[in-house]
Amino acid sequence: MDSLRKHFRELHSAGTFVIANAFDVGSARVLEGAGFPALATTSSGLAATLGKLDQQVTRDELVAHVAAVTARTGVPVSVDSERLFAETAEEIAETVDLLAEAGAAGVSIEDYDPVAGVVEPLAVGVERVGAAAEAARRHGLVLTARAENHLYGAGDLDDTIDRLVAYRDAGADVLFAPGVKATGDIERVVAAVRAPVNVLALPGAPGVPELGKLGVRRVSVGGALAWAAYGAVRDAARELLESGTTGFRARGLTPAEVKAAFGG
Repeated sequence: MDSLRKHFRELHSAGTFVIANAFDVGSARVLEGAGFPALATTSSGLAATLGKLDQQVTRDELVAHVAAVTARTGVPVSVDSERLFAETAEEIAETVDLLAEAGAAGVSIEDYDPVAGVVEPLAVGVERVGAAAEAARRHGLVLTARAENHLYGAGDLDDTIDRLVAYRDAGADVLFAPGVKATGDIERVVAAVRAPVNVLALPGAPGVPELGKLGVRRVSVGGALAWAAYGAVRDAARELLESGTTGFRARGLTPAEVKAAFGG
């Protein structure tokens, strides 16, 4: 486990890499087999596998999910751990400890409170990131701090940058502002943060090669792979119900791919 955590940290030292977000153990196996150097979980994708909406998964469910994924994969796994299911520094540390025990190589913390429906004041976010960073360091985990205000219309790019810089200074290893996708905005974030930046791949955003040229260290896809998979199920179901045909079989994994992904 220490070697995976060390490798995950080293991935952030230079260049640009894509971290693929798996939504269950099977997707994690397929993505690892595809060649991704690291994986991440996705809160919305995991919620979907449980028949829930995002931000409705419990901490116990997340920890069990992480343990199952890490037990069947051989690459570092970073956890989309929302607010770390905690209000106090002690609770934050407890969640980080549980995720470390489950095999995580990294964890994240968000500054949006879904219960209150607000982005936390900067001072509160900084305090929480500091507590998470202290706990993560004990285990050698990479901590990603997320500024959610861009997603919820709770501030402009200047506010986003101020938050990311403050979270960096509080001890975060990677900074992430989901929803920032314009080339100029990404350039500003990278230049201001001067630390590894994660960008969420979105329609209209630069592709991975261009993001690399902009200095982005890590690119993730959030729940997009989960929604693509569920969309494929929807399309297959419609074909079966409406035409009675099974052309969708041609788009599935081959027997050899199934054996490679799940036979080891």
